[in-house]
Amino acid sequence: MDESLTAPQFIGYVIEAEQQAKALLGSSNASIDELRIKLFGNKSEFSRLTKKIRDVIPSDRQQAGIVLNEVKRKIEKQLNDSSSVKRQASNKEFFDVTAPGIPPPVGHLHIVTQAIMEITRIFERIGFTRVRHPEVDWDWYPFESLNMPPNHPARDEWETFFIGLSDKQGQIVLTPHTSNGQVREMEKGKLPIRMINIAKCYRRQSDVSHVPMFHQFEGMYIDKGVTIGDLTGVFNFFVKNYYGPDRKIRLRPFHFQFTEPSFEVDINCGICLGKGCKLCKEGWLELGGAGMVHPVVLKNGGIDPDVYNGFAFGWGVERAYMMKSGTKLDDIRMLYGNDVRFLKQF
Repeated sequence: MDESLTAPQFIGYVIEAEQQAKALLGSSNASIDELRIKLFGNKSEFSRLTKKIRDVIPSDRQQAGIVLNEVKRKIEKQLNDSSSVKRQASNKEFFDVTAPGIPPPVGHLHIVTQAIMEITRIFERIGFTRVRHPEVDWDWYPFESLNMPPNHPARDEWETFFIGLSDKQGQIVLTPHTSNGQVREMEKGKLPIRMINIAKCYRRQSDVSHVPMFHQFEGMYIDKGVTIGDLTGVFNFFVKNYYGPDRKIRLRPFHFQFTEPSFEVDINCGICLGKGCKLCKEGWLELGGAGMVHPVVLKNGGIDPDVYNGFAFGWGVERAYMMKSGTKLDDIRMLYGNDVRFLKQF
C-alpha cells in the first residue's frame, strides 16, 4: 500500500470535494434522494476519500479523518436544510386568487318564527288576514270587553302581569292572550272580519309545558250566518295542512267566558293516530280553545249580535308546533334555551 499522502495533501482533496458538493447543491434540480446518492453514495467523491485515508501516512491519518468527517457533516447539514425548504415548498397549497371565498356559517330563522310563518300562510289561503294588536294593553280589552268584569273568578286563571296603576281606563297589563285583539278588530267597523293575530302573550307560569312568555295565534271570523260547521271546516283545513292528512280533530264542550257555546279542540296523536300510546294515553291531545263569539263581546265591539255572529279561537304557537309528528320536543322551555346544538337541527 502506498502510504505517501500527507495530511495537507489529503485535506486539499477534501476541500475540492466540498466545493464541488456546494456547487451541486446550489445548482441541481435533482431530488433530495438523488443528491444524497451523488454526494454520499458508493461511487461518490466522499466515499472515495474515505477509502483513500489509508494512503495517508499513519502519523497524519487522525487529522485527515477529523477534517473529512467535519466537511461531510457540513455538507449533510446543507443537504438536510435544502430538503426541509423543498418539503415546505411542496406542501404549500396552490392558491387561486380568482376562486370564490368560503362563505361564513349562516344561521336560520328560529323554530317559533318558522312556525308563525307557516301558520300565517295556511290561514291566508282561506281568506284570513294577519293583523297586529298591542301586547301591552288596558285590561278592558283582554278581560272586561270579553265578558270578564273585575273580580270575576275567570280572571284568576290567567295569572296576569299587571304593570300600571289603575285609572278610568283600567289597569295596564301584559296581555295574557291574543284575544285582546277581538274587540279592537271589531272597533274598526269593517265587516266581515277574517283575522289572524299572532303575538306574544305573558302569564306567571313556568314548567315543561308553560313559559312566562309564549306566542299565540288568535283567529276570528265574523259575518252573517256563521255556524259551528264553518268553525270545524276551518280547523280541519288547518290541521290537515299543518300536521298532515292523517290528523283529525274533535270538539269537546267546555266553558270560556267570551264564547258560547265553547269548545276544547283536540287533535289525534301524531304517534299513534288516535289508538292510544304513552304520550297521549287515550289517543288525543289538547290543541286549544274555541267557540262561537259571545253576544256580549259582539256588543262591546259595536256589532249587533242579532245580525252578525262568528267564531274565535286561540292556540299556542309553541304548543301547536310541539304536536307535529317527528319534533321529539317534550319540554317547551327548550325552545328558548338558545342552545345552538338544539336549534340548528330545525
